[in-house]
Amino acid sequence: MLIEFSVTNFKSIKDRQTLSLVASKGREMADTQTLEAPCSGAGSSITLLPSVAIYGANAAGKSNLLESLQTMKDIVLGSAQQHRGDFVPVVPFKLDATTRNAPTEFEVIFIAEDVRYQYGFSATRERIVDEWLFAYPKNRLQHWLGREWDKKKKQHEWLLGPSLMGEKNLWQKSTRDNALYLSTAAQLNSQQLQPVFDWFIKIFDKDSISRWGHDISVLLCDREDTKEDVLEYLRAADLDIDSIQVEKTTFESVLQHKNTPRSMRQTIVREEEKKFRYDVQTMHHDPDGESVVFDFDEESDGTQKFFSLIWPWIDVLTNGYVLLVDELNNSLHPKLVEYLVSLFNNKKTNPNNAQLIFTTHDITILNQKTLRRDQIWFCEKDEIQTTQVYPLSDFRPRKGRENLEQMYLSGRYGALPYIESAQG
Repeated sequence: MLIEFSVTNFKSIKDRQTLSLVASKGREMADTQTLEAPCSGAGSSITLLPSVAIYGANAAGKSNLLESLQTMKDIVLGSAQQHRGDFVPVVPFKLDATTRNAPTEFEVIFIAEDVRYQYGFSATRERIVDEWLFAYPKNRLQHWLGREWDKKKKQHEWLLGPSLMGEKNLWQKSTRDNALYLSTAAQLNSQQLQPVFDWFIKIFDKDSISRWGHDISVLLCDREDTKEDVLEYLRAADLDIDSIQVEKTTFESVLQHKNTPRSMRQTIVREEEKKFRYDVQTMHHDPDGESVVFDFDEESDGTQKFFSLIWPWIDVLTNGYVLLVDELNNSLHPKLVEYLVSLFNNKKTNPNNAQLIFTTHDITILNQKTLRRDQIWFCEKDEIQTTQVYPLSDFRPRKGRENLEQMYLSGRYGALPYIESAQG
């Protein structure tokens, strides 16, 4: 579970910005919209949020904030495969001469297997500059890893703590300047670091969903044991679809999508062996009660997007993953947005503490019982075009006494576009 994420010097983000999923002390919807995350230790836990919405003007940096976490994930998972001379995929803030060649820094605090970890690194395109890892087994601080680039010696200075077990010196020697120690050690079978590495595998983003979400939802509709699950979500969303019909034609591999999660591959590999491609038709009823068949591409953009989101949503909620979705409101009615978010905010539909971080322009959910006040965040750019991230709680809105939608549109919370007249 994600506790906190911080990023410095990435695209429009210059100074350190932090997104926290720690719940405030208030009891607002605490019984339904908070998660108790157990930490190792006698009765120890931390109260976290199941979802966070980020508002802001276009080009304010909302997408960059989500992309920074996704970039951190990509570096962790791909670092061990880097060849000597390969660039680290970071993009610094370019509108300031002091940051153009400075390192980009990422840090996450999270819980994996009931242990709290604090892991981060900084990097330029040429090398990893710093890397650190703290663990809190039984809520006791242990410094497992420290690494810092020495400009004069042109090499890293290392600290491998006594609590880090295994072939740690071998892993150090095997870590290239442009690779992470965590990734290298995990690839070389460090059992102790595996939970830290594996936590990053459990982060999904909208781009990967758009590549494999539709395909897997189709496959589920072709299986009798899972078809009803998909139909249940479609009916709950009131999309006027009575049933779904899948026709098999020539084979087209969905495993070509390299971002298909491992948890999905076993589900679909048997289907791929049958050498079929899957075409979808939806069933509706006309006013006389007759069944009418539609090709799937005749459905609205919103229906198609919702269909593509169904299986990723089910999978994330079932397995307790972290999901990043940029512009969740695109092509979706506000009621569908509210419904999708509510699945994370309900302990019955989210039994394994999954978390959703999404950006949106849909302000209708500000005044519904969809979000607590501490689940609302804003992004805006300051006078030098750097992204600032801050929570609604900074303004201390009075519970039930302020119209959050109206106050946001009036500019009280910032994060609105400044529009000048085009006429002289």
